[in-house]
Amino acid sequence: MTHSAHQGATGVLARIADDPWVTWLLETARERVGTDVAYLADFADGAQQVRVVAGNVAALPVAVGTSVPLRDSFCVRVLSGLLPPVVTAASRTSGTRDLPVTADLGIGSYVGAPVRGAGGRPLGMLCCLGRGDGVGLDSDSARFVEFLADLISQRLGSLDDAAQVRERFIAELPGRGLHPVFQPIVEVDGGRVVGYEALTRFAGADTATVFAEAALSGQGVALERVALETALAAVDRHHPAVPVTINLSPDALLEPDVVDLLLETRPGVVGVEITEHRPVTDYAALRRVRELLREGGCLVSIDDAGAGYASLRHVLRLRPDTVKLDAAIVSGVHTDPARQALVTALVRFAADIGATVVAEGVELADERDLLAARGVRYGQGWLWGRPGPLPSAGNPEGTPFR
Repeated sequence: MTHSAHQGATGVLARIADDPWVTWLLETARERVGTDVAYLADFADGAQQVRVVAGNVAALPVAVGTSVPLRDSFCVRVLSGLLPPVVTAASRTSGTRDLPVTADLGIGSYVGAPVRGAGGRPLGMLCCLGRGDGVGLDSDSARFVEFLADLISQRLGSLDDAAQVRERFIAELPGRGLHPVFQPIVEVDGGRVVGYEALTRFAGADTATVFAEAALSGQGVALERVALETALAAVDRHHPAVPVTINLSPDALLEPDVVDLLLETRPGVVGVEITEHRPVTDYAALRRVRELLREGGCLVSIDDAGAGYASLRHVLRLRPDTVKLDAAIVSGVHTDPARQALVTALVRFAADIGATVVAEGVELADERDLLAARGVRYGQGWLWGRPGPLPSAGNPEGTPFR
């Protein structure tokens, strides 16, 4: 028997190793059958390796990374029919007393059941070990552990189904005509282009509907990743003279490969607009990503500020470089004193935290003039241009807004 302190599981069961439900299941197993520990192990490279463990490891030194050669494993013997699923008095039973692992771990009793994959193929085992002889263990104990192992098998099956859905979803995207369009961000006073926002469109389908369908099927981040790659490809082709901002959810930004994609782009070319469609559960992690992006020259904006509590919380927690006023505030602002007061307050707040303000959804000259009078320097909307192809470098554009 060997033990590794490295906990980066790479076997099949590693996919559920961090699932709290699995740990709870193991605790349930050991408490029900009355053993000291319960663990989940899989088979790889000629060994059985522990992926998750629960219970009194002081009584039986089983830990994540504990590895037993298959030739010495209780579990392999159970699978092959050389041992029953319940073993009592292991140190005195002929089939187990001479196995090195029995003495190394001090195993007195054992209950095990296989975790199976597609077609019933054994992937690993759910096992319960006790230091005592386990005189109370019986066929009911075996059936209970087998029931829990079947639940884990079903969980793995659902993950496989989700992976297939994801692969199918991504494979079907080319047929939906996903493509980026770019809307100019301009200086309110003069209308010079200082940036672009990348937006995703689909041929013959509503963008919000497609993203909603993706989120409901668990493929929201996967779709965002494809949209990001498509927008970055356009940026690489056209080399715009001003920055391009790309919408990403907090969930997407917490994916390392998404951050890597952003940082691979040359500094100052791409920025991120954080959307608020789902609540943030880990602001500390998101702040770390924000700092990483800033260090790489990728500025961060909060989209739709003022549209709800979530967007304002994003501003307070993340201290963005740019705050984008929601179109619902901007629309009709020239006729609504309440909207005007809110714009003034947000402009003052942004200045206090060192952020720039961009007003979204500007359609009327009167809205533009009011915003300019209230201190908003940058705007975006149909007044200046609808979303379209990204202009290449060399087209007349203004100074970047950051």
